[in-house]
Amino acid sequence: MHATLSLLEKTTFPRIARRRVETLQVNLGYKCNQSCVHCHVNAGPTRTEMMDSSTIDLVLGYLATHDADTLDLTGGAPELNPLFRDMVARARSIGVRVIDRCNLTILSEPGQEGLAEFLAAHQVEVVASLPCYTEELVDRQRGKGVYERSIAGIRMLNALGYGKAGSGLALNLVYNPQGPNLPPSQEALEADYKRILGETFGIEFNQLFTLANMPIQRFGSMLISKGQFNDYMQLLRNAHQEQNLETVMCRSIMSVDYQGYVYDCDFNQMLGLPLRVAGKPKTHLRDLVDLDLDGNPIVVREHCYGCTAGQGSSCGGALA
Repeated sequence: MHATLSLLEKTTFPRIARRRVETLQVNLGYKCNQSCVHCHVNAGPTRTEMMDSSTIDLVLGYLATHDADTLDLTGGAPELNPLFRDMVARARSIGVRVIDRCNLTILSEPGQEGLAEFLAAHQVEVVASLPCYTEELVDRQRGKGVYERSIAGIRMLNALGYGKAGSGLALNLVYNPQGPNLPPSQEALEADYKRILGETFGIEFNQLFTLANMPIQRFGSMLISKGQFNDYMQLLRNAHQEQNLETVMCRSIMSVDYQGYVYDCDFNQMLGLPLRVAGKPKTHLRDLVDLDLDGNPIVVREHCYGCTAGQGSSCGGALA
């Protein structure tokens, strides 16, 4: 696989600083039951990295003693960590909002019986990947049969109340472009998703999040192989919108890897660009127990244009 960091080091991206940490986005491990072509984590079935119990204790301890009120769980497939359910239950018991970044097919994996019911019982917000509303494009990006299993997963969640008005169970879907393009209008695409999925399958959901593909890891390597890397970077730079700098996710999210090391965002984690405090070359969550990160400089490189291009892109969808 082609490395992209050396191509991103020289940057003209503006300097920005952190604000109060509101969300801990925690990667529970890189193992996944899928291997998607757009994956910036390079996750897959053969990955073995997994967060252990002592690091999970550290995460929960941080949440209990700091102002951050949201735990955003990601992977890989975060549910494949054997401690996933225990961590969720403990976080909810201290009043922390929990988000599960779910690939939908995990709901029908052997060994995951009762997962959907568990999520509903603990009022976990589900953010689910569905990169298109057509079978052909989803299977092309995520693997044969993924669309059918994803639709079945959404219907399973709907049956429990997810995505339905007044249920209190939030189900948001995620769209990624198929190639080196910016996402279309989130508002217009959401309307298409709701109309087509509703008419075809009776599916309901709350919001659609549109995310730009980052030129790193598996997707970045594909761009290099096809000779499209420089053109895609130019597209991102040309579409930069200054106003998006105010609401980029790295200002309020802190990313934690499976070993407990911290980063300004999930993308920096995958590039090995740690959050920097007090001159430390690499910062661990245990180093931040008594530190306030408000005003701390954010580590930026050229890939950061992926978050400010066009309508903007974050883990919560478009910024504009």
